[in-house]
Amino acid sequence: MAVTQANISEAGAASDRVTRHLLADRLYHWLMAACVLTLLATAFLPIIGVKFEWLGLHWMTGVALSALVLIHIVRAVIWQDFWAMMIDRADLRNAWRRFAQTFGRKGAAPGKPGKYNVLQKLYHAGIAVLVLSIIATGLLMLLKIDTPLWRRNPYVLADYQWGWIYVVHGFAAMGLITMVMIHIYFALRPDEWRLTRSMFRGWMTRREFEEHHDRARWAADER
Repeated sequence: MAVTQANISEAGAASDRVTRHLLADRLYHWLMAACVLTLLATAFLPIIGVKFEWLGLHWMTGVALSALVLIHIVRAVIWQDFWAMMIDRADLRNAWRRFAQTFGRKGAAPGKPGKYNVLQKLYHAGIAVLVLSIIATGLLMLLKIDTPLWRRNPYVLADYQWGWIYVVHGFAAMGLITMVMIHIYFALRPDEWRLTRSMFRGWMTRREFEEHHDRARWAADER
């Protein structure tokens, strides 16, 4: 079979790409984003005076988010590298070196991160705490509304217990607004565009991989 110039160009372009996010992970990210934005809109727009039938959309989206997060946890534990998102000694060492370097102290330069840097890992931990808090309290709050699947039973918990549930749910929701704003800000920064692009296309260039990541800490799959 003859090898054409187009075949060579296509093969070269493919070899220059390093997979960062599989299609399943990108779908989870965007579905979760849609759920979170819908939940925040249905929770806070009525408070500022935008009137609409929000309750049904709110609780159904909350159930959908709960299912997505459960699927993600199972996938992360069984099929993905669960520890890739955990902060390790190398992350702490590099963070300290970068901190010291910022204030003019001499010493070893910080190393490159693996797939995720320490700030991304901290952000992930913060999002996990907030989203899991919202899900746990939100599922309990479903006991106070009638749905096609069950009848309300607000007497399962005492009034003071319901009070704490609403407090945790509300504070977590407000914290989530801040986290979403931070996420969008960094996604739009030109120096972070390689990460934003990878969440759409799934890959980054080999040059970006070599420049920003430690090959020894992230054995990325090439395609």
